[in-house]
Amino acid sequence: MFDRKTSATIPPQTPEPASNETAPEVKFSVDISRGFSKWLAGQNASLVLTTYQVGKIIFFGTDKAGEFWTFNRNVGRCLGLATDATGFWVSSDTQLYRFSNVLKPGERGPGDTDGFYTPRLSYFTGDLDIHDVGIDPAGQPVFANTLFNCLAKPSATHSFTPVWTPRFISRLAAEDRCHLNGLAMKDGQPAYVTAVSTSDVYDGWRDHRRGGGVVIDVASGDIVCSGLSMPHSPRWHNGRLWVHNSGTGEFGSVNLTTRTFEPLAFCPGYLRGLSFMGDVAVVGLSMPRGNKTFSGLALQERLAEKQIAPRAGLYFIDLKTGDTLHSVILGGLVTELYDVAVIKGVRQPAALGPTSEEVRRTLSIDV
Repeated sequence: MFDRKTSATIPPQTPEPASNETAPEVKFSVDISRGFSKWLAGQNASLVLTTYQVGKIIFFGTDKAGEFWTFNRNVGRCLGLATDATGFWVSSDTQLYRFSNVLKPGERGPGDTDGFYTPRLSYFTGDLDIHDVGIDPAGQPVFANTLFNCLAKPSATHSFTPVWTPRFISRLAAEDRCHLNGLAMKDGQPAYVTAVSTSDVYDGWRDHRRGGGVVIDVASGDIVCSGLSMPHSPRWHNGRLWVHNSGTGEFGSVNLTTRTFEPLAFCPGYLRGLSFMGDVAVVGLSMPRGNKTFSGLALQERLAEKQIAPRAGLYFIDLKTGDTLHSVILGGLVTELYDVAVIKGVRQPAALGPTSEEVRRTLSIDV
């Protein structure tokens, strides 16, 4: 990697201003559970998450001394996120970005980081309201095209190429009819999706938030679980299909034999974002907004029943017991997350934002 600004450094915990103008001071706090830094360092991995609320990707990791590390960059209205061995894909309001790690094994980047992710490719999709993103065996993204109620791939000549549509959707239309949001990949192929409803009319999903949610098998087109409340983040892991029943605050799995949802743990927040570190699930929590999307859900009742306020952050849940082992709680600026992914083999990651000044001066050669 070549950086013409030889004195470049990366401030680890300072939010990046949205523009060159002087921004008002906004606090961003991170409260980690006791022992979390040591545990995360032992995983030989780090985390990256998206918050469309403030338009940032945020990294959590550990430095050489084993201390907690956090770093962020602006990426617009970012939602879906998927990592692989060399980088990650992330969606924004009008583009789908590919970030690649420009460091070779053993190299250290600015700020003494061991992973330095720079934007290397972008598809201009327009505002498709892209939610979950997956990566196929060729390294190309496939995504939940929520606006058009389908799965899609990017196109070099068009906004997208549709690859799958639920049976109950009669035609492609930019109407967000069922709010198809989640995508589970299995063996490199789209396997399951979540939708808030089976509605086939404009914005129809909003009338079915409390119990109209479904999980659909992509290969057969069959509904394998129904009666959910705003399900999100289906993931195939260790031979099981995991999913968030977000409107109730429950994380669990789908029994594909009985076609029922089996809750494993209640979390005090609106659940979106799911990844895994072995037998530990990394679960994203958001603060429910007081609007028509989040009001009237059972989550509100469960929070009142358990006498706990909603939280934003990450819970680390033991898949064998349902116990919460660790937590990362966010305060101040960030109250809503969308996705979270594990970066294997990198402990202290950083990145360049697509519009940051450093993009001009950070160059790499494919040799």
